[in-house]
Amino acid sequence: MLAGEKCETGMARLVVSVPVRDVQADEIWGFVGKKEAHKFPFEKDDDSIGDAYCYVAMERNSKLVPNFALGRRDQATADVFIEGLRHATAPGQQFQITTDGFQPYISAITTTLRDRCDYAMRIKTYATPLDEQRRYAPAEVVAMEVVPVMGNPDTRRISTSHIERQNLTIRTAVRRLTQLTNAFSKKWDNLWAAYCPHFAWYNFCRIHRALRITPAMEAGITDHFWELKDLLA
Repeated sequence: MLAGEKCETGMARLVVSVPVRDVQADEIWGFVGKKEAHKFPFEKDDDSIGDAYCYVAMERNSKLVPNFALGRRDQATADVFIEGLRHATAPGQQFQITTDGFQPYISAITTTLRDRCDYAMRIKTYATPLDEQRRYAPAEVVAMEVVPVMGNPDTRRISTSHIERQNLTIRTAVRRLTQLTNAFSKKWDNLWAAYCPHFAWYNFCRIHRALRITPAMEAGITDHFWELKDLLA
């Protein structure tokens, strides 16, 4: 918990007013205690357990994760997430943002980022998986639609491919998101405390293979590689 708090504080202090050009956002699913579908009838209003979504934004060019938020897949969490993204990005600089078709993004982005971004959705339609595929394989994409929402987004830059690849990085690195195991978090605070060190390590310590430096260095936040002890200082 202490490591998570230190990483959260450090990210909030350092990742502020960062110039960005292309931001992609997505949500990665997890759960606390038990999956939403497995809750008993008397637990249906108990928000201390059930599905837990981590909203993640990534800058396409620097690979930096400027903001993330943990909560339910609802308007309230989307609003908090986008407000945090506004705090993390530089004022007065226009950028483009792409999300999936999650509808609460529309209200959150058009309200909070109207003065600084062009916005588009990249909406995928999935086939219904067979029973044996449902548990082990992602559903097949059968159609894809690009929907401009606000401003004048460049169609050549409308993409969620990089943030979807980021989801794989998260699942690989954060043990609590490993599926079909008992490694899941039993408390929301514990899940949050696992996410914070991961994103701090990813931004400041992990050398990105394509960049050959860390995302924080590419974004101009720092000029050197960080070690884990620096994050926890």
